[in-house]
Amino acid sequence: MDATQLIEGFLLLEDGTLFRGGLRHPVQPSVAEVVFTTSMTGYQETFTDPSYRGQIVVMTAPMIGNYGINLEDPESGRPQVAGVVVREISESYSNWRASGDLVGWLHASQVPVLEGVDTRRLTKHLRTAGVMRGVIAGGVEATADLTALLASAPLMEGLDLASVVSTPESYEWGAGDYEIIAYDYGIKRNILRLFEAEGCRVTVVPADTPAEAVLERDPSGVFLSNGPGDPAAVEYAQKMVRTVAEAGVPVFGICLGHQILGLAYGGSTVKMPYGHRGGNHPVRDIATGRVLITSQNHGFAVAGSEQGIPGAPALEVTHVNLNDGTVEGLAHRELPIFAVQYHPEAAPGPHDARGLFPRFMERVAERKRPR
Repeated sequence: MDATQLIEGFLLLEDGTLFRGGLRHPVQPSVAEVVFTTSMTGYQETFTDPSYRGQIVVMTAPMIGNYGINLEDPESGRPQVAGVVVREISESYSNWRASGDLVGWLHASQVPVLEGVDTRRLTKHLRTAGVMRGVIAGGVEATADLTALLASAPLMEGLDLASVVSTPESYEWGAGDYEIIAYDYGIKRNILRLFEAEGCRVTVVPADTPAEAVLERDPSGVFLSNGPGDPAAVEYAQKMVRTVAEAGVPVFGICLGHQILGLAYGGSTVKMPYGHRGGNHPVRDIATGRVLITSQNHGFAVAGSEQGIPGAPALEVTHVNLNDGTVEGLAHRELPIFAVQYHPEAAPGPHDARGLFPRFMERVAERKRPR
């Protein structure tokens, strides 16, 4: 579509910076935290990842949409993002699995797409000033009402979005000899696929499921999923983790699950200036010295360093980020618990960390024979 066919639109950040672009359809103003991802591919997985709930995502790749969308790749049942900002969307798509175009798919879910934006300048601004709230709207200039709407939007700090995206009812995925109870704080489908590949039947439960209900099932292991929002706001999960872990059940966490584990044993979390989002983040395994290229999507981190987690002597730091030294992995010194901040299940994405699933299954097998 030519630029002349686009409707004028813009992204206004809360610091007053305005980025103009174009919209293919009229949109209602969409207010959310504005973040960027450095992933070159995988836009459909990105937009359907529940960890992006409550966020407008800026794509740093200069063009997206060239392979369309399909029915196999979504990480959840629908797009989760509050908006998308891009430099250019491909006018045509080509892929043997494609079932439609990206813009039409997003429009069907009422997700606004602002294109023609200088995303390089926008990303540099967010890296310098930090991620902040923003609004996508039609027009040329922000009105007083729009500015007031932006100012009234909730901050990500203190926001429990895990309970918003979590399943309202338990459900099962796959078939296998081991039962894994997966806490849904915003779980991605590929996590379920990988557990199934390891011979597991996964029972996915709501975020606020009490530990007693889980222990009654005598599961082979418990998984703490990824998810959006402030981990400190998911207070109800901390007691559950301690109760389940102290019963001797192996526990494995990813992303938000990693942060919940850190909080459960006395650590704290901090809001990062602009977070880690993309498929190219280097992480060092402290025990082996091996460097993993990982996929990540988080705006909070467990406070600490390679030397340890303040307030959580029972936890050992197992992985660190080579870009900024943030904590990327934790393990309990005595109990069969470990977690990582990055996404070993990422698809598409690097597969360096896929071995964490077999590692968890070793813990499961040590404790319990197949059911």
